[in-house]
Amino acid sequence: MLVLKSTISFEEVIKGSKFLSELFPCESQSQARDLVKAQKTKYPDATHVVHAFVIGAGAEILGMSDDGEPSGTAGRPTLDVLKGFGCTNTLVTITRWFGGTLLGTGGLVKAYSGGTKQVLQKAESEGLFEELVEKRSFFFVCDYSLHKLIKLNMEQFALYDVNEEFAEGVTICGKIRADQFESFASKLMDLSNGRVTVK
Repeated sequence: MLVLKSTISFEEVIKGSKFLSELFPCESQSQARDLVKAQKTKYPDATHVVHAFVIGAGAEILGMSDDGEPSGTAGRPTLDVLKGFGCTNTLVTITRWFGGTLLGTGGLVKAYSGGTKQVLQKAESEGLFEELVEKRSFFFVCDYSLHKLIKLNMEQFALYDVNEEFAEGVTICGKIRADQFESFASKLMDLSNGRVTVK
């Protein structure tokens, strides 16, 4: 299962209508709602802001909206492409500015599913997808004397969003692959002779 690392967009004009497809990393339904709301605020002159999302470790949470387009011509084809791609925790919005020519139901399905395919392919070609890995947050405090040794050993693990704060001791926090947490904690405990406890 793939997850998106950052936002990306793809734009095209079909018979005078402009379609802007945008992908967002998204981890909950409430975040999806907020993102869609923000898109509608960002583009007040748009005719429609169609969206679809796939969320959860097994891509089990799904949502979509035609946002005023004829039923089944926008949200459903967008969601079908998103599901078929094999990604999760991803939201796509397709913003349309009507250009005066009606596309018909077939034309709309083609425009929305096509825009979704294009933006997904663009994200893939730019390396914006990574394998979904279960992560756990961690933090610990160590002495300055141990800092260099610990940092060196941390390179053996899959860590994400690591932050350091320097005060009386060094506080290090971040995320680690869930399946590496236990060995990471015991490694630091050994290195520090029991003085560093990973929480």
